[in-house]
Amino acid sequence: MLSAMNEIEFIKLADQALEATAVWLEDFDPDDVDFDTTDGVVTIEFGDGVRYVLNRQRAASQMWFAAGARAWHYNWDDATSTWVDMRDGHEMFANIKACVAAKL
Repeated sequence: MLSAMNEIEFIKLADQALEATAVWLEDFDPDDVDFDTTDGVVTIEFGDGVRYVLNRQRAASQMWFAAGARAWHYNWDDATSTWVDMRDGHEMFANIKACVAAKL
């Protein structure tokens, strides 16, 4: 993991993750899953009004994902070139996809 990620590196990696998430969400029917992007945040909204949020946390150099009553914090892992959960090491995109699929 990057122990001393500078802010420029973090923003670049975080923005790539946010963009990849938004691109993935474009394939859904907006009546089922819609999304909105703002600086550093992707808000995923379901047809029933439930919202999930993926956002970058600059102060911690982490990505945070909240889905319902659950939340995860992800650190960048150089070895795998992906965002991994700081507790159990699962990969962020796999978790986002699983949470969205379970909700649908």
